[in-house]
Amino acid sequence: MRHEDGRLLVERAVATLRDGGCARIVVVLGAESARVRAEAQLGDARLVDNPTWKSGMGSSLRAGLAAMADDDVADAVAVLLVDTPGIGPDAVARLLAAAEGGPKSLVTATYQGKRGHPVILGRDHWAGVATLATADVGARAYLVAHSDLVRTVPCEDIADDTDLDVPPEQ
Repeated sequence: MRHEDGRLLVERAVATLRDGGCARIVVVLGAESARVRAEAQLGDARLVDNPTWKSGMGSSLRAGLAAMADDDVADAVAVLLVDTPGIGPDAVARLLAAAEGGPKSLVTATYQGKRGHPVILGRDHWAGVATLATADVGARAYLVAHSDLVRTVPCEDIADDTDLDVPPEQ
């Protein structure tokens, strides 16, 4: 899927993470895996196939966390959905700055008080997140279960969290 600026949404998401301060980037591929590999300019991003993508974003989150597990330098990951092009590098940078706990960090952006993306997940939480990430729930169940540990960071002043897959509320 292309954004109005002509770039593939996945290219835009990778640039957002990179420009926001992420050192290493993992892109989990699903339905359009072959097309993304053929067309997208993603630099040194690591591409990981999710053969169970039809089961929902939970499986993609698990695949991404598994891919990062062998990275002994990363103590946290930033999770960004490819279909939220209104979220830019400033939001990623703001959340990374708020993730002071490193491997213990749980940080979510908020928009008018509602949690959204990006989300920072410290390494200490990866196994728990992966266990609860099912269907289209992603990290939500884990974040709700551990809400006392979650730091929320307002981002409505610098980002638009509109998800292109979700129809606007009437």
